[in-house]
Amino acid sequence: MTRLDVAPPASEGPVDCDGPRSLVVEAREVPLGGVRGMEVHRTLPHRALPMVGAWCFLDRFGPQDTLMRVEPHPHIGLQTVTWPIVGEVRHRDAVGSDVVVRPGALNLMTSGEGIAHSEYSVGDNPIPLDALQLWVALPESRRHGAPAFERHENLPVLDLGEGADAVVVMGALGDVESPATVHTPIVGAELRLPAGGPVRVPLVPGWEYALYGMIGSADVQTGMDAVDADAARRETPLATAGTTASVDGSRLVYLGTGRDHVDVVSPGGARVFLLGGEPFEADIVMWWNFVGRSHDEIVAAREAWEAQSPRFGAVVDHGPERIPAPPLPAVRLTPRRRRV
Repeated sequence: MTRLDVAPPASEGPVDCDGPRSLVVEAREVPLGGVRGMEVHRTLPHRALPMVGAWCFLDRFGPQDTLMRVEPHPHIGLQTVTWPIVGEVRHRDAVGSDVVVRPGALNLMTSGEGIAHSEYSVGDNPIPLDALQLWVALPESRRHGAPAFERHENLPVLDLGEGADAVVVMGALGDVESPATVHTPIVGAELRLPAGGPVRVPLVPGWEYALYGMIGSADVQTGMDAVDADAARRETPLATAGTTASVDGSRLVYLGTGRDHVDVVSPGGARVFLLGGEPFEADIVMWWNFVGRSHDEIVAAREAWEAQSPRFGAVVDHGPERIPAPPLPAVRLTPRRRRV
């Protein structure tokens, strides 16, 4: 439930997006140092799409039977948004939180200048586990502040009509607003779609959006051609031509800006996660578990963690066990810039 690998490979060139296009990003399997036997797939960041609003990271672990043991590790400059689908995970952190993460409840950790936490599946044996782990980049006004943790179990629901609704996890959708603390204009919402449709989802024209399939599959009416984000690297590109793109548990569709709604159809019923927000205020430098603005900031955070600096605190009910930082790359880290 955390990023434990090094940065993704360098860009292989811009995606061909001459004219308005939506973008289809296929999840890729990633290795997580310190977590063995876990199946983890990453959709964000992508070389062509580093962020959607302030959302800068999307991992899914599962569905699988596994024993999760993620020892204490650090974060800076971000919020972690944990949204379980199946299973229970114990979260402990350096501000004294010790809670069990369950489906239907939002667990939101704000790192500020620095925090450490751990994540264990409940029990001593493998259990069914499936969840989304997302990160929100903090703006300049909040990223140097104190760490915090909050939990919300009764999240508001927006009625979308046609038997569909949306659990508003973060930010606002339509006239419904989550109680979770946000620091930039964003939305994160689980759309619950019945078989049939279409279902119309209200959007803000100045924001950018993406949809990710959780359970089942759905067709997104993009209204424009869709581009396979990795077409240049595949022997057989994804079938994305036309004005409809599908999402499922392995795929995200980026919609860009300029829309006041999107229509989504699910022949068999689906759960889909909507990401959106105002385009972020700055390009970010992101490496390991850190979100900053420069190479030097990342180096300083790494050195502080390796020196066991009090900057990150001590995780409740843990001893000396911790995940060491990986080596820095041999080149300077540079900001991630969108290519679409």
